[in-house]
Amino acid sequence: MRSRANFRTHPIHPILVGFPVAFGLGALGFDLAGRLGSWPAVWSTGAYLSVAAVVMGVLAGVPGFIDYLYTVPPRSSAKKRATWHMGVNLSALTLIAVGWAFRDLDTLRPGVGTILLEAAGMGLMTYGGWMGGTLVYRNQIGVDHRYAGAGKWREVEVDGKPGEAVDVAAADELEVGQMKLVRAGGRRVVLARTEHGYSACDDRCTHKGGSLAGGVLACGVITCPWHGSQFDARTGAVRAGPAADPIRTYQVEEADGRVRLVLPAG
Repeated sequence: MRSRANFRTHPIHPILVGFPVAFGLGALGFDLAGRLGSWPAVWSTGAYLSVAAVVMGVLAGVPGFIDYLYTVPPRSSAKKRATWHMGVNLSALTLIAVGWAFRDLDTLRPGVGTILLEAAGMGLMTYGGWMGGTLVYRNQIGVDHRYAGAGKWREVEVDGKPGEAVDVAAADELEVGQMKLVRAGGRRVVLARTEHGYSACDDRCTHKGGSLAGGVLACGVITCPWHGSQFDARTGAVRAGPAADPIRTYQVEEADGRVRLVLPAG
């Protein structure tokens, strides 16, 4: 059993994303002003700012890519949105970089193509920023939205064969009303402790694919944080929509102070 670092929040990411936007706007503004006013010092500043925008954009994308791999739920509406978000931002940085093909390398004077590509890049970056905001506020990616009494976020990765019972937690690790995300055999499984003991179910809401491990567990019912669908933690049955299909549940064994999850055969 291997503990996994908490990838759910990146305090540095909101700080970094402002730099490529500011540098990109600065590059466009200085290049345009320098070109119109025939001011070499101004368009030279624009050239340096365009380089800074690309470099900082790549750096800002690193924590976002980590979220894409480990935090955004697979097979969800957020995954599709995050894929578009990444593609749009990479395209924006590419356009700004390609703008150098129209710049005089001796004087750094921007060509018309440089300014047009920078403008297009900033348009895409603005759209990418809107999509990023949707991921944060609608899909709650990178936001610590744990409810009162939920305890510290817990996540673990385990290895095991189908049909095998694998150790996933200590019997006293979770309090009643708390959950834990278990990555087992390529699956994301929620380990939940209810008033009736431990239970396990898929981490994927059947409505839009939201992560149930980040939701609310109360009175044996798990509520998805995205749209409020509710599921019985033991049976997987739908208690409230908009979800229409139940979630899959898994066998859990508790003995000798340990909790074991039985991996399904298929």
